[in-house]
Amino acid sequence: MNERKQHVIKAAHQLFIEKGFQATSIQDILDYSGISKGTFYNYFSSKNELLLALFKSILENTEKERNELLIGQDPADIKIFIKQVELHLITNRRKRLITLFEEVLVSNDEDLKQFMRIGQVKVLRWLYKRFIQIFGKEKQPYLLDCAIMFMGILHNNLKYNARANGSIINYHQIVRYSVDRIAGIVKEVAEAGDQLIQPELLESWLPESNSANPAFRQRLRSIVLSVKKKLSNCGDQFRYVELLNFIEEELLHSKTPRMFLIESALSSLKAGNLDISELEQIVHSLSSETK
Repeated sequence: MNERKQHVIKAAHQLFIEKGFQATSIQDILDYSGISKGTFYNYFSSKNELLLALFKSILENTEKERNELLIGQDPADIKIFIKQVELHLITNRRKRLITLFEEVLVSNDEDLKQFMRIGQVKVLRWLYKRFIQIFGKEKQPYLLDCAIMFMGILHNNLKYNARANGSIINYHQIVRYSVDRIAGIVKEVAEAGDQLIQPELLESWLPESNSANPAFRQRLRSIVLSVKKKLSNCGDQFRYVELLNFIEEELLHSKTPRMFLIESALSSLKAGNLDISELEQIVHSLSSETK
């Protein structure tokens, strides 16, 4: 993502924190970030798409920082897991994500709501996989149930701790307490052989995407890379790279690619006299398959 686009996202985020997402207009974002309306719409089709880009940026950075905590460490060390969960909670508070999530819940934007639903399942999958590393593969049949219970325990401990203590929240204490409780539950359910949900069902809760098709993924990336190589002497290189990245991400990682936005991006590329015939072909073939 180029620096100017990132600047717009950061400026909008600050406005969302100060005024709220619903109360912030696109004109507010233009004035605060110092960009034109045309530049805004080169980056985003709407304010909702900007919010989606903000969520993705924050979550990607959080995942990166979370994974870095494991470098050189024992994955079974429960103290590292506690630090990882703390990182999530502290980031959510600092970035005011919960407030933004609540505004999404009352909106009518299905893409934003779907992103949140998928995000929750991805967190659950991460917890389940970490529990396998921490508690051992022999307890794997019970660990999805335990990951679900842990999310509930942690959420309610945070909720009622905030009610009891206001803004003074000891994240380490809450996470440690919740982890200690779930460790006891894991031992108990494993000994009892008691299972509610089979872990094999977890992947079916995540949407299928074209990225699951290796041949499609390889062909698309090859075509996009070929187009990018032709941009070395192009005056609007960075903008075209952004458009290509958007098309690739939309086709590979969206359950329902927004074809109208992809077509708009293709039109912008064609306006730059770029040869994108192969890219158009793969997009149109996918479009015909989904009709």
